[in-house]
Amino acid sequence: MSRISDTRFRTREAAARLVAAGRLPHELTVDLIYAEIRQGSRTTINDELKLWKDEQARIDALSAALPPTVANAMLSVWALAVEHGEQVFAQRGEELETEATAAAIRAESLVTANAGLQAETHTLRVQLEDQQTRLASALADLARAQAERDAATRQSEAATIERDTLRAQSEQALRDAQSAHARELEGLLAARTEHESTLRAEVDQATTRLESVQKRVMMQADEAREAQRRAEAALSKTQQRNEQLVGDVQRLSAEAAEQRRLAERHDKQLASVMDEARELRRERDALAQQVASLQGQIKTHTNPSSTRPTKRPR
Repeated sequence: MSRISDTRFRTREAAARLVAAGRLPHELTVDLIYAEIRQGSRTTINDELKLWKDEQARIDALSAALPPTVANAMLSVWALAVEHGEQVFAQRGEELETEATAAAIRAESLVTANAGLQAETHTLRVQLEDQQTRLASALADLARAQAERDAATRQSEAATIERDTLRAQSEQALRDAQSAHARELEGLLAARTEHESTLRAEVDQATTRLESVQKRVMMQADEAREAQRRAEAALSKTQQRNEQLVGDVQRLSAEAAEQRRLAERHDKQLASVMDEARELRRERDALAQQVASLQGQIKTHTNPSSTRPTKRPR
């Protein structure tokens, strides 16, 4: 968008050109000026055009009241003053716009800085609240730890007292147990002595019984050796009888083999006879079929002769 000072300056230039081109000041309109400069708002052009027309009217009135030379000189001075004023105004406007832009930039930076400071303040506030919460928690933990320490101290003192009591009780129990163990040991020694005496008596009795058993075992061994000699004699006789029986078995086996050979030969002969019998049966069946066929043929030849009609005598 064009600057307002530039629009006003170009409005005056366009009006001067149109007047120089032959148009009268009161004939100039906003549309004509806008068609010349092609920028700015119509309101700004209208305001500046009115000011310019007023100035031209005053100049025309002054020119009519003064001599032409003075009027021209005043117009020249006025034109220079107006041009200088417009330049100063434009320069000051640019400076003001630059300052406004810088101020806007500073304002934006200040807004950004303010937002950062607010965020930092919020963060610090949150951290402060967190630290306060942690401090309160730490104080509560410290109080709880102190209470636990006091309780632990009391428990330690009670445990010390209980330990001393238990130590005294355990020492007394140990002494009582040692006394009871000594008495029990004496009783066990006496019982062991008595048991050893009993065992010696039992060992003597067992030795006596063992000697008697050894005597009986020796007698039984003699009897067993005698029985073994008799068994060996019987075994010798049995072996002789066995050898005789083996000879008989071999002879009977030879006879049985001969009988088997005869039986096999008889079986072969029987099989041959059976084959001949089957062959004879087949021949008999064939002959029976032939006989039946011949009988059928005979019946066939006999029936036509018996069924032929007899001739009547004339």
